[in-house]
Amino acid sequence: MSSSVTGRPTALYGGQAGRRITVRDIAAAKERGEKWPMVTAYDAMTARVFDGAGIPVLLVGDSAAMVVYGYDSTLPVSVDDLMPLTAAVVRGSSRALVVADLPFGSYQSSPQQALETAVRFMKEAGAHAVKLEGGRRVLPQVEALVSAGIPVMAHLGLTPQSVNALGGYRVQGRGQSGDELMSDAKDLEYAGAFSVVLECVPSDLAERVTSSLSIPTIGIGAGPATDAQVLVWQDLMGLTARPAKFVKKYSDLAGEMDRAIRAFADEVTGGVFPAPEHSYH
Repeated sequence: MSSSVTGRPTALYGGQAGRRITVRDIAAAKERGEKWPMVTAYDAMTARVFDGAGIPVLLVGDSAAMVVYGYDSTLPVSVDDLMPLTAAVVRGSSRALVVADLPFGSYQSSPQQALETAVRFMKEAGAHAVKLEGGRRVLPQVEALVSAGIPVMAHLGLTPQSVNALGGYRVQGRGQSGDELMSDAKDLEYAGAFSVVLECVPSDLAERVTSSLSIPTIGIGAGPATDAQVLVWQDLMGLTARPAKFVKKYSDLAGEMDRAIRAFADEVTGGVFPAPEHSYH
C-alpha cells in the first residue's frame, strides 16, 4: 500500500482508509518487517470500531460458534451460520481485509467442496479471503482455491476443528511434530497460501517457521516472533470468563457492562428513567 502523496509504503496498521487492504499489502508488510494486529469480528458495529482503529485484517472466525451462538466448541457452527456474520463485517468495514473461516465439514471432503464453500463466502457475503485448517491433507484444497483466485489463509498447530483427534486443547509442535509442522508450513506456502496462523505452538518453533517462510505468520499463543498476532475480541476485551493462557485482557468490558445494566435497571425500578429529557412532548 503506497501513499499517493509520498509514494512511500503506508503502515499496515493504522494507515489511511483510501482502499481495502489486499494480500499484496500483507506480503509487503512481511518484506518490511512490520508487525501487525488481527482480531475477530462478527457484526457490523464492532467491525466499524476495529476498522476505524486501523486494524488491517478482520477474521470472521468459527469461534463465533462459542462467542455468538453459545456452543462449547467450534464444531457445530455451519456455513449458513457464518454467512450473515461475514456479510455484516464486510458492510461495517471499509479498509480491513475480511477473512471468512471455513467451518468444520465445509471443505475437508474434497477440493470441489472447498471451492463451492469458498465461492459462497466470496459471492454472497463479500469476503476477501478464506481460512482453513490443516497441513498436507488440505494442500489440494488450498491449490484449488488459489487457482480459482481465492486468497487462502492457512492454520497450523492447535487446529480447533480437529480438537477430538488432537486429544484436547493442547500445545502442538513439540519434538518431532515440530518438524512436521515446519514441513506443512512450507508446503502450504508452496501451494499458494498468503499467510499461516500458528496456534498454541512453542515460541522457538514459531520463530523458526516465521524466519523460514516468505509469507506472514500470525500467532495466537505462539510467542512474539510471528509477523502478526490475532485474538478473539471478546477475550482481549474481558468478556470471556476463563480465557486461555495466551490471552492478555486489555479491558474489563464484562465489568463495565454489568455496571451499566445495573444502573439502568436501578433507574427503571426507581422511577428515575426515563426523565423528562428522554421523553417526547
